[in-house]
Order: sequence, then C-alpha cells, then structure tokens
Amino acid sequence: HGSHLASTALYRRCWLPSQAVVRAMSSSGGAPSPYTTLAISHPAESITHVELHRPEKRNAMNRAFWSEMVDCFNEIAGDPECRVVVVSGAGKIFTAGIDLMDMASDILQPEGDDTARISWNLRQIITKYQETFSVIEKCPKPVVVAVHGACVGGGVDLITACDIRLCTQDAWFQVKEVDIGLAADVGTLQRLPKVIGSRSLVNELALTARKMYADEAKSSGLVSRVFADKEAMMAGALEMAGEIAGRSPVAVQGTKINLVYSRDHSVAEGLNYMATWNMSMLQTQDVMKSAQAAMEKKSPKTIAFSKL
Repeated sequence: HGSHLASTALYRRCWLPSQAVVRAMSSSGGAPSPYTTLAISHPAESITHVELHRPEKRNAMNRAFWSEMVDCFNEIAGDPECRVVVVSGAGKIFTAGIDLMDMASDILQPEGDDTARISWNLRQIITKYQETFSVIEKCPKPVVVAVHGACVGGGVDLITACDIRLCTQDAWFQVKEVDIGLAADVGTLQRLPKVIGSRSLVNELALTARKMYADEAKSSGLVSRVFADKEAMMAGALEMAGEIAGRSPVAVQGTKINLVYSRDHSVAEGLNYMATWNMSMLQTQDVMKSAQAAMEKKSPKTIAFSKL
C-alpha cells in the first residue's frame, strides 16, 4: 500500500502539473515541443509519457496527429533512455477519434484522372494512416495505454496496437466507423479479434457501433484493469511502467517483439524465431546480473542494466 501512496504522490507531482510545468515537461531544454497534437514528458527514469494533447478538440485526430505519431514512436524506438511508454489523453476524454472536418478533403475528394489513379492515391493515403498505429506495435518498447472517458473510432484502432490497456470506471469504447459510412480501415478489424476472445462480440461491436463500458471491456479482455478515476489510473499506469522499466531491456524488448511475432505466426514458426532470437540475446550480462540479484534476494529494479 505504501508503494501505491508513493506512486500516487509521484503521479500528483508528474501528471497533474500546472500548464507552465506541462510546457516545460513537454519541451527539451526550453525549446517548445516539436509536436502540436502530442505532449511528451518523462515522469520517471526510463519512462516516456505520450499524451494526446488537443483537449479543446477532445483529442480528435487531425492531419498533424497522423504524422506526428509516426515521428514520435520512431524516435522513441531509437531512444536508449526510454524503456517503456505510457499513452493517455489530456482533458475530459481519451479521444473522439478522427477529426472529420480536418480530414474530409483527403478522403472525400481524392485526386486522380481516372478510377484507377484515384484508387491508387486513396490506397496510399489509407496505408499511410495505417502506419500511424502500426508504429506503436513495431516500437520494441512496451506501450501501456490509459483510457478515461470516451475512446471512439480511431481511438480503438490506437489502443489495440498497444501492449497493455487500462481504463477508468467511466470509460467507454465505440467502434464508430459504420456510423459514418465506412468500414474501419486503420487496424481495429485486424487487431480487435486478436485482443478479444469472442469473435461474436467483436462482430457485434464493429457492426452495430454500440458503446461498450468499462465492466464489459474488462470482462471481455479489452482492458486488464479498471481504476476508480483518472488519477488512480495514471498512478497505476506509472507504477506498472516502473515495474517494466526496472527489468532488463534486452529481456523486455525481446519479449514484446516475440509476443507480437507469435500472434501472427504458428507456434512452430514462433518457436523457431524465438530460438534464433535468443541464440544471440542470451549472450548478455543482464542474465548474470539478474541471477546474481535473485540469489541475493534483491529486486531486478536494483540492477543497473546498460542502455539498449
């Protein structure tokens, strides 16, 4: 319980700052954050916090967002200081999904001289938007997403590409795309069936666009934990991120990469990939360091692992 109080205090310090502190946290050395739709901060050692940051627009996903997510997660993937990522939304809700006003011209008036060329261009646009969430999955650092309030449309595409999903008691989820006349095309239909065991429930959510509330999200396996409110959730997310960040980055990142691989391949292929992976990755000081700590009854979090 002590650690929970400590992490709540840490959360109050790090996650509920004044606007001035937010600006300082999301900037590097006084320069403004390079992103207009995201606020990046470092609430604790080796933890990067990515916050969807258009609270006045309910964190709707505008044109800038789709490219900024790619730049942000590519940067995180190559940042040796970062071992784990927490994603959350600023303001009243997690996200209202795609910003239709901002994106309409791309989708509704695609360029091209004939059907083939229009289709070709539209396909390129769709693939580009798919990459916005695929980068989360391709990033070797585990990504914990913390959802409060509404998670609509593109928000579901986003969270299904993350590794661990948490939410507040007041959270709800909606695969909204059929309501606006299209089939979801940036990941939900591909990833949600891999996240939730019941194919029937996935089909129901995607075909009816109904809302799913926190209790059902938990019982169906979409989220693994539900918290009373945002403050408790962010403290819990930070604590969980701390547990991950305290372990060997060789072990943690190898685990994520192989979990994602095995989801998309047979058991035999997954085992083969794993053997090839670990034939080099077992040759790390981290194994000896971790074994030593275990014999001394110390937590892995006491070990200084070198950067990866």
